[in-house]
Amino acid sequence: MIKNRLVKNAKKIDKFLINYLKKQEYSLLINPMKYGVISGGKKIRSTIIFDVGKIFKLNQNKLINICAAVECIHSYSLIHDDLPCMDNDSIRRGKPSAHIKFGEASAVLAGNSLLTLAFEIIADKNYLINSKLKNEIIKSLAFCSGHTGIAGGQELDLKFENKKKNLKQIVRMQKKKTGKLFSFCFYAVAVMAKKNIKEKNALSNLGDEIGLLFQLADDFLDIKGSKKLIGKSIKKDNKKGKSTLINLIGYEKTYKYADNLKKNILLKLAKHGKNAKDLINTIEFILGRNF
Repeated sequence: MIKNRLVKNAKKIDKFLINYLKKQEYSLLINPMKYGVISGGKKIRSTIIFDVGKIFKLNQNKLINICAAVECIHSYSLIHDDLPCMDNDSIRRGKPSAHIKFGEASAVLAGNSLLTLAFEIIADKNYLINSKLKNEIIKSLAFCSGHTGIAGGQELDLKFENKKKNLKQIVRMQKKKTGKLFSFCFYAVAVMAKKNIKEKNALSNLGDEIGLLFQLADDFLDIKGSKKLIGKSIKKDNKKGKSTLINLIGYEKTYKYADNLKKNILLKLAKHGKNAKDLINTIEFILGRNF
């Protein structure tokens, strides 16, 4: 069952991160870093990495550093997104946001530290993969995390508030804000599987589309989800004047767009046969999730 698999994988990544941080020199930022990244969220990106790994028959132990790095990047972005200067959210993953718990300055520094920790985890000498592969993975993660990826997408998201943007502009923003990290999940596994550039780019684009699907599902939850079940504030996109497809074309048309996107993704995965079974189940869950 997909929910059991998500829980199992999340525990595996949490354990890895706890052990990794234990080996580091203690600092006052360790607690807010742990608060932001451990024991919270479904860590669906890690499950996707494992799922794509199954397509190419890669051992999970070869991918766990990549999973941990992705969760550090994702958590850094959430800590910063929640800040008063950005989305000003006080609840995340069913508990007070990092800046509410530890103060704004500590939240900024903890987010920065998680960002840099991600690269340290992949570069670690104990992560025994070819150095050329490490370099390619690190470069891709940097591209997907900074101004060409998550950070750039968040900037667009903020600048688009209360402005009339067209479908193409909104999709581009959401693919940067959310899609790029999913894109990395696919690309990194393709690198590990030693695929050629054409295959790596095709998988990267597929990750972009899955990330967009995830963001659309998030937008649906903002309208019809419950704060208790999804662990964060709801009905905030409309209040803040966010540029979403729902606000542009309406709920029903957006859901149809998302459903067609999902069908297109599953069509592309069909060629991988039974090896893609877990990934297909995860994608079905993304659009169907209600918590």
